[in-house]
Amino acid sequence: MPAERIDGVAIAAKVRAQVAADAAALIAEGVVPGLTVVLVGDDPASAVYVASKEKACTAAGMRGETIRLPATTPEGELLAVIDRLNADPAVHGILVQMPVPRHIDAQQVIRRIDPRKDVDGFHPVNAGKVLIGDADGFAPCTPAGVQVMLVESGVETAGKEAVILGRSTIVGKPMAALLIQSGKGADCTVTICHSRTTNLAAHTRRADILIAAIGKPEMVTADMVKPGAVVIDVGINRVEDPGAPKGYRIVGDVKYDDVAQVASKITPVPGGVGPMTIAMLLANTVRAARLAHGR
Repeated sequence: MPAERIDGVAIAAKVRAQVAADAAALIAEGVVPGLTVVLVGDDPASAVYVASKEKACTAAGMRGETIRLPATTPEGELLAVIDRLNADPAVHGILVQMPVPRHIDAQQVIRRIDPRKDVDGFHPVNAGKVLIGDADGFAPCTPAGVQVMLVESGVETAGKEAVILGRSTIVGKPMAALLIQSGKGADCTVTICHSRTTNLAAHTRRADILIAAIGKPEMVTADMVKPGAVVIDVGINRVEDPGAPKGYRIVGDVKYDDVAQVASKITPVPGGVGPMTIAMLLANTVRAARLAHGR
């Protein structure tokens, strides 16, 4: 029997509905949750993504602002913008869209954001809080979204073997930190695999929960998956396809059609993890607003 499809669009809509309700409650108390996104340069993909974030804020009744800076903006000028936003009580969440131009040190930028407004969850303070299970920390949106998907899909995680493909600070490492904690959607035994892992399939075939975030199109095949496993595909890859209307198609890190014949549950690409990222960004912003005003 083919795997059950985990519908990220539907789960994200549920999260966003709760965000809108939480935002309305804060607004009734005189607090309008506000997210400011800073975009440096004119990368088309980044511009589309930023526009979708602003639209999502508006739909949730929040204040969404985008600051657009030219690609030639000096690093000091960008840091000054962040300092201004840090000091603005109407701004509860700050996100600098990555990647930034090469002459700007991305880590310097991330570290300049007030951790209490770092709704992307990339500041070292938040990374540390997520690692130790501090509830005040903001987890990066994608792994936080994956955890919500597991819970909403009824996946039992306690005591399960979770294998994560990829050790990035954006997905792999924080995903492991979330799954290894005690609590709902966690209590897993976690293995992180990466480019230097030997005999990769031996690890993946042991997984009750397999999370692919390695950035290689359709790398995970059916023979690498334990029968009945839950497979979460974080990958978004563009592959050439002359037969497609645009000359390419979007695929994940998992060979979906084949793996779906082995897994018990699986996320599609697109329509899986992707929609959860913006939903969790909004959730983090509302929580930041609540914490900033002692709610």
